[in-house]
Amino acid sequence: MKNKTIACLFFLLFSSINNILLAQDSTLRWSQQKAWNWYNSQPWYCGFNYIPAYAINYTAMWDKTSFDPVAIGKELTLAQADGMNVLRAVLQYAVYADDPAYFLKTLDTFMGICAKHKIKFVPALFDDCVFGINSDPKIGKQPEPLKGWYAWAWSPSPGHSMVVDSTTYPKLEHYVTAVISRFKNDDRILLWDLYNEPTNGGLGTTTLPLLKRVIAAARKVHPSQPLTVDVWNNNKRLNDIALAASDIITFHNYGNKNDLVKMINDLKQYNRPLICTEWMNRPNRSVIADNLPIFYNEKVGCMLWGLVNGKTQTDLPWGHRPGDPPPAVWQHDLYKPDFTPYRQPEIDSIRLYTLEKVK
Repeated sequence: MKNKTIACLFFLLFSSINNILLAQDSTLRWSQQKAWNWYNSQPWYCGFNYIPAYAINYTAMWDKTSFDPVAIGKELTLAQADGMNVLRAVLQYAVYADDPAYFLKTLDTFMGICAKHKIKFVPALFDDCVFGINSDPKIGKQPEPLKGWYAWAWSPSPGHSMVVDSTTYPKLEHYVTAVISRFKNDDRILLWDLYNEPTNGGLGTTTLPLLKRVIAAARKVHPSQPLTVDVWNNNKRLNDIALAASDIITFHNYGNKNDLVKMINDLKQYNRPLICTEWMNRPNRSVIADNLPIFYNEKVGCMLWGLVNGKTQTDLPWGHRPGDPPPAVWQHDLYKPDFTPYRQPEIDSIRLYTLEKVK
């Protein structure tokens, strides 16, 4: 009887330890081997950062007052014709907080449109960027463009007031787990980009506590898709957090081809798959003719900015203000509002790599 009791206690102890280890494993990032197995099973991804031409910010893209699946479908038809197979877009916490059921249903509708056009979706759950006068989003009808001001009504998510207020973090963590849990096994999602350019918009290190909480909340869901936080600047403290959290490494590079090659080579040291989630800045020589062949030859996925020029006025350079001289060349975007290409040779180059070379 004594031996049986000891054996039973040993079994219970072993089971308990094993369950703890399994729980811990579910919160760890993917191994290098798992990341490469996933990446090598995928096609080469070439796509774009997407905000519809009708939307002056991401609040307008998702809001009840303006979400327009018909307009989105027409624009994604252009991308599909060019062979682009992935897009990235920022979600808006404020729209979720107003009506979670509506938001999740709208995400599902949007992903249905993407799938119809054979385009994978990369959602970014948060974004610190500010280009105008507002640092907090407001739902409902959005402002109209201020001519000559790059993305003047851009709305970060969740907004700077919540980022610096730790009492809001439980709400934001619930949003993370609710959204990822709803789509954790959905193959329409390529990967989860947890936070676009954390610390941007003047927030500095005040974003880091929230970023860590977001990463932990996402890990607890254990989605089938990889998680990532983009490397976008030279902030070592931030990049240490981002790199340690990322199953695959994603990054932003708006530099010329030499800058791009250097960054790719620097990131290769981590021995994980690479995807560039933001690029193309024509005045800065981040151009399709030079950089797209590098992405293709290195087998690094890429998403340029952006598709159809619209209310965000991202044809203008960063920092452009009303009264400044008009730029000689567009900074971003492939198509004019009438759906004609800004530069046909760029479209021809994209199609060469997405429709011809991949055969």
